[in-house]
This record gives sequence, structure tokens and C-alpha cells, in this order.
Amino acid sequence: MATQSPKTPKIPPAPAAPVFKPEDGRGGDAVVLERRPQKTKPPQMYQVVLLNDDYTPMEFVVVVIQEFFNKDRDTATQIMLKIHLDGKGVCGVFSKDVAATKVDQVTEAARKNGHPLQCVSEPIE
Repeated sequence: MATQSPKTPKIPPAPAAPVFKPEDGRGGDAVVLERRPQKTKPPQMYQVVLLNDDYTPMEFVVVVIQEFFNKDRDTATQIMLKIHLDGKGVCGVFSKDVAATKVDQVTEAARKNGHPLQCVSEPIE
């Protein structure tokens, strides 16, 4: 008896990609768009700044920094001294909406307590 190798089933060839001819209206002048990965820039950040004045008590400024910017007492005191000595001090860096909310919260708290404390937000370059 002769040994025969096992027969492997024949796999049909893959169908060829369709070829478009200019005369059938689907090729020729067709424009192919390439997909490019979209690169998004990070959002513009804003720093919230407290401004010095001659009427707002230093202790109130420390409390505001602690309450609205979640700083510990030592850090809040350092920021308050920077405001007092330099005329302004950065309390935090946030997105535009969050910075605007912080400014509103600080201004409202100062007005309720009868203080003219000013708070602004500035874009970071």
C-alpha cells in the first residue's frame, strides 16, 4: 500500500477589490479624504487674584482663602501677606467657569460681611 498525503481542502481565493473605471462614473476624479487625528488644546486657565485694600481685615482675608480655595491656615496666611505687601496675590488657578464662580463667591461673601474686598480672574499666558 502506498502512503498518500492527506488532502487539504482548497480555499477559494479572496475576491479581488473592485476596480473603478473613469467611464463608469465612480472613479477617475474621485477625491479621497484622509482621516487625521484631531489634536485638542487644553482649556485656557485663569488665576483668581485677591486685591489689597485698606479696609478689609487680614483675618477675614485668611478665612476667605481657607473657605473658598481650600488652603490650610499657614498657606492662607502666606497668601494674605503677599496680598498685603504686593497689592495682590494669586489664590488658585482654574478653568474659566470655575474661576468666575470663585470670584462671585468671594465678592458675595465680602459684601455680606461689609468689606470692600476685590477679587478678579486673569487669563494665564
